[in-house]
Amino acid sequence: MAKEECKALLDALNKATACYHHLVLTIGGSADSQNLREELQKTRQKAQELAVAIRARLTAPLRDRGLGAEERAEFERLWVAFSGCLDLLEADMRRALTLGTEFPLNAPLRPLVRTGVEGGAASVAARALSACSLRHEAERGFDVEDLHQLEREILQVSKMIHDMEMKVNVPRWTVQARQEAGAELLARPSAGVSSLRGVSVEQHTGPCDLSKALAATIFSAVLLAAVALAVCVAKLS
Repeated sequence: MAKEECKALLDALNKATACYHHLVLTIGGSADSQNLREELQKTRQKAQELAVAIRARLTAPLRDRGLGAEERAEFERLWVAFSGCLDLLEADMRRALTLGTEFPLNAPLRPLVRTGVEGGAASVAARALSACSLRHEAERGFDVEDLHQLEREILQVSKMIHDMEMKVNVPRWTVQARQEAGAELLARPSAGVSSLRGVSVEQHTGPCDLSKALAATIFSAVLLAAVALAVCVAKLS
């Protein structure tokens, strides 16, 4: 049950990390807004909560000396996958900190990325006085406080990674995968491909050679007829 629970939590962490990665890529673009920054905050906090839960459930079995070899190998694979997720999460959090600093929400020249929206002074003023803009103006300090919080969370994730390496010694290069790289792409070959693989080279190339020979014969006959017709026309003229 502990192993299945770890797999479920790790799957949730994978999804949260992937979602956070895609959200980070939109910082500073035309879709950037306070809603995006709030969603980034919620997603990374959810990922950290899952990481804490997974660490607690993986540390105890891996430190158990009475664990069987097969069970230990499975938990070590989960541990390596978990470590990879944390590395990606930390890298994206650092990227979000850099982009958030370069593209503050309330900068006078923001947005720095051209979105194609243009207009005169009156239309710009009307958009600036919209209800959404007023709400964001009232919460001007959100992104500044969020960046400070993000810095603290990056340190927490880095400390978590360091503590993991100190408490559980599982070198990544010693863990063997259960399947070859890219095996999932070949897990369900289509019927057409399978049927073609069963045909021998001679059977596959035989009809193809006959069709090529027939096409060459027809082309030669048509070419000779065209040449003969051209000669006849030249003599009659």
